[in-house]
Amino acid sequence: MSGTGPADRTDRAGQADQPDQRLGLRVVHRRYVPSSHAHYAGNLVDGAYSLGLFGDVATELCIRTDGDEGLFASYSDVQFRAPVRAGDVLEVVAEVVRVGSRSRTIEFSAVVVARGRPDLSGSGAELLAEPIVATTATGVVVVPPAR
Repeated sequence: MSGTGPADRTDRAGQADQPDQRLGLRVVHRRYVPSSHAHYAGNLVDGAYSLGLFGDVATELCIRTDGDEGLFASYSDVQFRAPVRAGDVLEVVAEVVRVGSRSRTIEFSAVVVARGRPDLSGSGAELLAEPIVATTATGVVVVPPAR
C-alpha cells in the first residue's frame, strides 16, 4: 500500500481503493422522555436512559451499514453534560467515525431539543432556542464477518 490515507490506498492490482462509504454515516432518532422514566427528584432521568438510546440508534446504524443488528462491545469517554428530565424531547445521533473489518467506532450525542414547562401549565412545553447537549460518548460495535 502507498500513502497514508484511505484515498491513497491501492489494491493488489494497483487500482485505487474508494473511501469507505460507511464513514460519516449518521442516524438520528428523536424520543420523548415520559414521566415513568423519572428516577430522581426534579423529574431527573438516570444516565443509563441515554445509553439505552445510544444502543437503539447504534442498532439502526449497524442494520444500514452491515445488514445486521450488531453487538455493542464497549463505550469510552461517556460524558453526562446536562440533566435529562421527564418531558424532554431528545435528539439522539450516531455517526460512524472508524470502520474496521468487523468493528465500527461510533460517536454518540443526546441533545435536549424541547423541554416540558409545568410552570406554564400541566402539559406546557417549549422548543429550546439553544438545544442542550446532555450526553456524549464513543462506542464500538461488532458485526459478523462480511458475507
